[in-house]
Amino acid sequence: MCYCYILYSERIDSFYVGSTSNLENRIQRHNSGRSTYTKKGIPWKVVYAKEYPTKAEAYRAEMHIKAQKSRKYIEHLINDA
Repeated sequence: MCYCYILYSERIDSFYVGSTSNLENRIQRHNSGRSTYTKKGIPWKVVYAKEYPTKAEAYRAEMHIKAQKSRKYIEHLINDA
């Protein structure tokens, strides 16, 4: 299974949207500083994760969320989960 996920950092009051086939490992990488883009927001916490049967579908969901360019859209997804 693959996942589309949203992380939140209180430190920088920011969301991060991604997709992965190994959610636990990916979150660990974000919080260990191995991901350059998310390093400044450590610690990140998972606020949304949806499972998809294929990596392509999870990636499409990620791109759809990012295409909205809207914090309100992300907050709506999180609140409806």
